[in-house]
Amino acid sequence: MKLRKSASAALLTTLALTVTACGGSSGNAGDQPAGESSGANAPKLPTYAVAAGVKIDSPTLKKAQQAGKLVIGAKNDQPYLGFEDTTGKRSGFDIEIAKMVAADLGFKPDQIEFKTVDSNVRETTISKGEVDLYVGTYTINDERKKQVGFAGPYFMAGADLLVRQGEKGITGPGSLKGKTVCSIKGSTPLQEIKKPKYGAKTIELSKYSECVQQLLNNEVDAVTTDDAILKGYAAQRPKLLRVVGQPFTKEPYGVGMNKDDKALRDAVNAALEKHEKNGDYKKAYDATLGLSGSPYAEPPAVSRY
Repeated sequence: MKLRKSASAALLTTLALTVTACGGSSGNAGDQPAGESSGANAPKLPTYAVAAGVKIDSPTLKKAQQAGKLVIGAKNDQPYLGFEDTTGKRSGFDIEIAKMVAADLGFKPDQIEFKTVDSNVRETTISKGEVDLYVGTYTINDERKKQVGFAGPYFMAGADLLVRQGEKGITGPGSLKGKTVCSIKGSTPLQEIKKPKYGAKTIELSKYSECVQQLLNNEVDAVTTDDAILKGYAAQRPKLLRVVGQPFTKEPYGVGMNKDDKALRDAVNAALEKHEKNGDYKKAYDATLGLSGSPYAEPPAVSRY
């Protein structure tokens, strides 16, 4: 049944307002949880056994143990990955990765303090010690390794494009000439799209949810970031948005931390490997990111250095 134009406009306005709420910098990233399963038959999140008496020669961990809490930087506006609802509840695959790592370091869920950190200040926040770990769709690359340390990778994503349903002219990065593409400051997909060979115009904002709002409002032609992030937004609004489905980069996600804290890096790598082997990783994926339509894939091997 076709909706009248007025009804369609009202729906679009309502969704645009919802995305506006997602753009807040201190939570309230949406009007309902969008990061984990619900319902009797939905996949269930695992529980993580908390290690006791953890002793690691890590300055970061010792500071956290003395404080009685582990401060973890995260995103708050990425459905199924790192999402914070209007009650302050955090959910998503990255949040589960953070919880399983924290458990192996000896911290219970109520001893984790999540701190929303935008992409353009991640390195600064980690280097200053304002967070102990950072888990938030954080691509490992050599340039970032000059400033921070990485454990992982724990997931392999790929840059893609989010467009409006009905958009026929955008089939991949090669079709972006003259098109306006939105992403966030500091994102690796944006650096790729900025290359002259694509001929695209770019807009840089502070949050992906702000880019999605502009896409819904017909202010930009596409949003670019990792496919895992984009699929979450498309899953929330399947009648309005879709992912092109032509990844054009590889984005290995890692856990960020102090560059010189090798003991902590080794401990986090060990935790990631343990939870992949015991099945926690897949259970967490199925109950979060798997709900966005992204099929499960074995995680990449961690890279120790």
